[in-house]
Amino acid sequence: MSNMPSPQDRAVPGRLYLVPAPLDFGCEPQADLQDSLPLGTIQVAARLTHWICENAKTTRAYLKRVGQQVPLLLPLQSLVLQELPRDGHKKGEATGQFDARALLAPALMGQDMGLVSEAGMPAVADPGAAVVRAAHDLGLVVVPLVGPVSLLLALAASGLNGQEFSFVGYLPQDPNERTQRIGEIESLALKTGQTQIFIETPYRNAAMMQALLKTLQHNTRLSVCSGLTLASAQCRSHTVKYWRTQNPVLDKNIPAVFALGR
Repeated sequence: MSNMPSPQDRAVPGRLYLVPAPLDFGCEPQADLQDSLPLGTIQVAARLTHWICENAKTTRAYLKRVGQQVPLLLPLQSLVLQELPRDGHKKGEATGQFDARALLAPALMGQDMGLVSEAGMPAVADPGAAVVRAAHDLGLVVVPLVGPVSLLLALAASGLNGQEFSFVGYLPQDPNERTQRIGEIESLALKTGQTQIFIETPYRNAAMMQALLKTLQHNTRLSVCSGLTLASAQCRSHTVKYWRTQNPVLDKNIPAVFALGR
């Protein structure tokens, strides 16, 4: 028996808001919320009472910060937070196998809902695409709100080709496979001019940087942006030949975005 609302309950469905989060997840100190999120986004977040998120605990911490700027419609403990099933968003989003429609039942009953990830824009280099796809399939209005997207900030600051680019996600952890993948995306970047953007778990930043400097050709341009939107943010873009003279050290606690091109 389905627990989905019947057709007569769907007369005035709610909207799904894609709510960006600041890029300081796991960082100390945290930035002022209004330094990275416009007031309009904060106001919408403050009035939403139903959420889909990666982690309820960290989402409550984020919404507490929202409430310090604009009072929440309901007390924090009264908000309804549904967590994305880990297996679903890790394995099923890219293939379309994860059916997220059940998570959107409150929207079909008329509740506006928010989708939020740990940092940045949900569904962009983060979980949430399956929820957005399900919202479209159910006929819900999807509203992306303005906020930081680390990939685009890093691309803009790189000096690399911003007209044609590709986000390739995480590179392999195995050193041999990683070296092979670096060679593949460098070859594509040099052949086509398409900027290649990728990320890594912060504690592996140093290993990634060393692999890049060991593998890339000396005239390839490499950009590294870390701590975006934080007071400690750094964006540097140089040829690999120059990087090798600098002995760069990346903070193992600060998220970074890497990009390479010509």
